[in-house]
Amino acid sequence: MSAMMGRKRTKPEKVRLAEVASLAGVSPITASRFFRTPEALSIAKRVRVESAAKELGYVPNLAARALASQRTEVIGVLIPSLTNNVFSDVLRAVYDALDGSRYSIQLANTRYSMLQEEKLLRLLLAQKPAGLIVTGIDQTAESRSIMESVDCPIVQIMEIGPNPIDMMIGFSHYQAGCAAISHLLAQGFSRIGFLGARMDPRVQRRFEGYQAIMKQAALTDPRLVVTTSLPSSVTTGGALLGDLLMRAPEVDAVFCANDDLALGVLFECQRRRISVPDQIAIVGFNDLEFMASTVPTLTSVRTNRYEMGRNAALMVVDCIEGRRPQQKVVDLGFNVMERQSSLPRRP
Repeated sequence: MSAMMGRKRTKPEKVRLAEVASLAGVSPITASRFFRTPEALSIAKRVRVESAAKELGYVPNLAARALASQRTEVIGVLIPSLTNNVFSDVLRAVYDALDGSRYSIQLANTRYSMLQEEKLLRLLLAQKPAGLIVTGIDQTAESRSIMESVDCPIVQIMEIGPNPIDMMIGFSHYQAGCAAISHLLAQGFSRIGFLGARMDPRVQRRFEGYQAIMKQAALTDPRLVVTTSLPSSVTTGGALLGDLLMRAPEVDAVFCANDDLALGVLFECQRRRISVPDQIAIVGFNDLEFMASTVPTLTSVRTNRYEMGRNAALMVVDCIEGRRPQQKVVDLGFNVMERQSSLPRRP
């Protein structure tokens, strides 16, 4: 076969699977199995079929396979951002979980738009995916109807709620918000501000947790809340703190809706020579890597993003292969990672 591998194919017509099988020295059924379930073949046969396919320029007809099986071997993944580090961690986990399997990933960016999500769902489902991983639980009624009408497994990630379309894996953003404020109160802070950007549904639930604990402690003050519809960034965090200090100069702690904002708050405090945490304590959200590397280090609510992505991918694959999980809703929880920025207030 090695002598045959040096040949150049000059025919313009489409290469057939039978030609790949002949060059590889296997049956057409075995060659077909390689493109459907490569793990079912021996390593030697896999190498031969793969080499023959490359030599001949063979590309499997995914559309024809989908018509025959009613499904492709593609798993669709819908996320709201390609630049946000939070979703980079999720995607890395999905790719790691599917590495070496027969499944490929089709990625779609909704850009935080529910209408765009509807459009992308229609596009993905028209291609008969093997499964779907969808961010969040706040789909439109139309998107929900679309997903409920298909028979492939679907996992909603990043949050949990009472009414899963199929399966869910995530945590309660409301409870995480409650925990962040409870932590600051326990540390001796009382004039606690909230800074939020974009205010997508998950951020809104963190804010609801903030409101609930502040109300419970009889500390509610609308001047302590500053939000914007602009995308989150470090620069935005600094600007929001500036607005907050003008509205409520007596603020002694800040809960930021994410870590980018928290880093911006720290930089703005340093620029204004405001001591952290002696004058203002800071708590962020997501616990990105840099939070443990700043000076002072920044407290944040840790979310298990990698585990979410990995487990979501494995749940989809298990369902495709006939192994339904016992738990349809998986709560991975969260942790408040206490660091220097929220050390107890000095008497």
